[in-house]
Amino acid sequence: MTTPTFDYFAQVELPTPTLGLDEVRRLFASTFGIEVDATSLGSQQDQNFRVFRAGESEPLGVLKLSNPAFSESEIEMQDEASAVVADRQPTLRIPRIVVGPRGPLSAWWESSQGRIHARVIENIAGSTLMGSGYLSPSVVARMGEVSARVSVSLADYVHPAFSRVLQWDLRHATRVIDILLPLEPDAAVRAEVERAVRPARSILDSVSERLPVQAGHFDVTDDNILHPHGDALPDAVIDFGDVTASWAVGEIAVTVSSVLHHDGASPVWALPAIRAFHALRPLSDDEVTALWPLVVLRGAILVLSGRQQVRLDEENTYAGDALDREFEVLRQAASVPLEVITRTTRRALGLPVADARPWGGPALLPALADVVTLDAGTVSELNDEGAWLQADTIDLAAQAALAGGADAVVLPAWLPVLSGAPHRTPAPPATIPTALTLWLAEAVTLPEDVDAAASADGTFVIRAGDDRVSISGIPAGTPERTLPAGVALRVRGPHAADLEAPDRVTAALAPAWRSVLGDPAPALGLPTAPIVHDDDVLDRRERVLAEVQEHYYVRPPRIERGWREYLVDVDGRVYLDMVNNVASVGHAHPKVAAAASRQLRLLNTNSRFNYGAITEYAEKIAATLPDELDTVFFVNSGSEATDLAIRLAMASTGRPDVVAMREAYHGWTYASDAVSTSIADNPNALESRPAWVHTVDAANSYRGVHRGDEAAKYAPEAVAVIDRLAAEGRPAGGFICETFFGNAGGVALPAGYLAEVYRAVRAHGGIAIADEVQVGFGRLGEWFWGFQQQGVLPDVVAVAKSIGGGQPIGAVITRKEIADRYRTQGYFFSSTGGSPVSSVIGMAVLDVIQQEQLQENARVVGAHLKARLQALGDRHPIVGTVHGSGLYLGLEFVRDRETLEPAPVETAAICDRLLELGVVMQPTGDFQNVLKIKPPLCVTQESADYFADALERVLSTGW
Repeated sequence: MTTPTFDYFAQVELPTPTLGLDEVRRLFASTFGIEVDATSLGSQQDQNFRVFRAGESEPLGVLKLSNPAFSESEIEMQDEASAVVADRQPTLRIPRIVVGPRGPLSAWWESSQGRIHARVIENIAGSTLMGSGYLSPSVVARMGEVSARVSVSLADYVHPAFSRVLQWDLRHATRVIDILLPLEPDAAVRAEVERAVRPARSILDSVSERLPVQAGHFDVTDDNILHPHGDALPDAVIDFGDVTASWAVGEIAVTVSSVLHHDGASPVWALPAIRAFHALRPLSDDEVTALWPLVVLRGAILVLSGRQQVRLDEENTYAGDALDREFEVLRQAASVPLEVITRTTRRALGLPVADARPWGGPALLPALADVVTLDAGTVSELNDEGAWLQADTIDLAAQAALAGGADAVVLPAWLPVLSGAPHRTPAPPATIPTALTLWLAEAVTLPEDVDAAASADGTFVIRAGDDRVSISGIPAGTPERTLPAGVALRVRGPHAADLEAPDRVTAALAPAWRSVLGDPAPALGLPTAPIVHDDDVLDRRERVLAEVQEHYYVRPPRIERGWREYLVDVDGRVYLDMVNNVASVGHAHPKVAAAASRQLRLLNTNSRFNYGAITEYAEKIAATLPDELDTVFFVNSGSEATDLAIRLAMASTGRPDVVAMREAYHGWTYASDAVSTSIADNPNALESRPAWVHTVDAANSYRGVHRGDEAAKYAPEAVAVIDRLAAEGRPAGGFICETFFGNAGGVALPAGYLAEVYRAVRAHGGIAIADEVQVGFGRLGEWFWGFQQQGVLPDVVAVAKSIGGGQPIGAVITRKEIADRYRTQGYFFSSTGGSPVSSVIGMAVLDVIQQEQLQENARVVGAHLKARLQALGDRHPIVGTVHGSGLYLGLEFVRDRETLEPAPVETAAICDRLLELGVVMQPTGDFQNVLKIKPPLCVTQESADYFADALERVLSTGW
């Protein structure tokens, strides 16, 4: 005789057991022979507790009191299925039944609420992904992988209890919705659910007969997947309560639905899970078609069932707390038309996607002699000098072309448009137009042989067989069948006329939208817009460039434009650049660009020729420094500048030995690399130094060997090293360090440090070298040069980066007598150091810093930003401290504020999440746990606030 199994449709209301703790403890002891303590856990239809042996802190397991509606056969099936997965997937952690002194802890209890099955399942260490925090792409992908591994493991599992009928079985989804929807008292909720479900039901009906059925978990969700402590990637699955036989694609549909309510998630964000699932358990064409409709139906059931459960059981806080999350699942699942997200999914899986057929009717425009096609993309000259920020840039260009004699002007559909695009966006913006925009020089009457009708809003709808083109933007009073001159007309089609398409879509969705809607250009007798293929520049770069010549991020955006503190990728997404001290006065500054352009038309040659720019530039740099520093060398980079500074020390003193501060980075040339001891750049830095390099402790008052007030010890200890070298008969020719410890994230040196160390090295005939490559030229706000913060005067200053605004320029400034002694090393020559173009660019950069008061901006905006960052530390323990001054700041992340254990993995993940939110940021420091915050000096307070807000979001919602 077959044991009856649960049938949801015979028992729609499913109240959970609600045994009290005292009764639970009593029944546990009498049944299993163990005295326990218990803490309640959430569940929608069962009652769960974490149980501990009395007086112990280590969990014994999770006590699951099954809903009385479920039969013994169903409970047996759940336990068997979990054992099957555990046996077949040994690297997945799957809970089994705990064995106690009387055998397996599984039995029926006669409770105050009737006969209830109790069993204790192993407690799996780790954390679920429960809640609505952020899920990284790697975590989302792992969720799909885990879902596939469970599905593959259960593919051939069978059990008599498969006859059970669950509300969560997506085969019954539409029937469940039909029952629950009339019970929903809120009319607005009913309407929203109905709108979402209608197309999903229709698509699913077309393939449901062909969907394969198998056993599955069908609840591999963020609530039931765990990751181990210290590793964000999940490796465990719990709660096999929904095991049954259903459509196999339902496994990944349920997993995908659980992604959609998390911070920043969207249907596109779930694609890594689908790809990972498909890689292990390939989806059929019908299953791909059914996937997103099932996600929508799952969302609808979550909403309706959750709300019903709360109405039924107001004490069920688990169900109540999930209501907002469940509604977000439905809203996200329905946020993209099913045909579009399904085609996007096919592309992501490498499956064929049919292109829209071309327009089948006659051309709507007469032959035009002069049609101007506008390019409003990232690299278009239309967007130069910040014109992309203006809303009317495109229209002005179109009107100018008409005024110049064009018959028509066209902005094609389906090509990225930067003009008018938003900046500082936390998600990829919609930059791809779904319609062609047309401006006509003269009005055009539509051909007599086309079927054209005007809608109530003035839009023309033109039909040719099954094709339909819409033309909107026609002013009131325009004659019938006439396309007016001089106004922007939006032309969309020729397909999916009943689909409401936004004016612009994101780059991720654009190919699918295009394959659904088609290109309207041929309907006008114009060429089809080119298809934008997946970008291969990064792959080509990695094939042809040396591996050690690294790039930011694993899969970075392709950046092709900059403006002020912004960087723009080829899809028209604008990023906030908070790391680029190379572009000191802002990207693409017009004055710098004009200086370079003009000089390139005049002269650019090597610096041995006599021309005015090199002299004038040297005078301008020297004027920013104390009078004693009066002689300038020009090179091409910071590495060359510090290398030359070291050679000057050796030449002027006749000594080969140099003292350098540890944990610093000075460059990649032989001499600059020799004094660089940052283990982030070279893990064997200290062990591989040449014998002429001697190091002193990094004077880091936050995490160095001396901290806080004890940091005063750094200078005497450095002096002792310098004195010891002299006593050994090898006095140092020079001492080099950053004047503000940039490599550590902008850590100020202890008060009086450089004065004491400079005095010691000079006492033995050596010279003091200030590396100002990172911090010089106004970045510190309060001081133009870093050495000014210490109240000292170096003998040699090396500077680069900021002085060129992106042009490779370096400079070394010293006293004339030191420079003259370089003759002992032969002559000095740098072909392009101080070239005419470099010199005029350098002068333009310095002029902009001074004329636009960028040092003052660094002081004011930097102080504001530092205060915002410091406030983060009040709410987030990972924030150790905030270093720096002006617009050279370092936010240091630690795992423990007492031990200062660095958090490098977290820092890298935070940088990746910030990129997703539209902020470019990178780590620095020997432990790569400091955000190096050094944006262009023109950065606004609004941009600084956007960065701080984005960081707050990351620290609050996860990375």
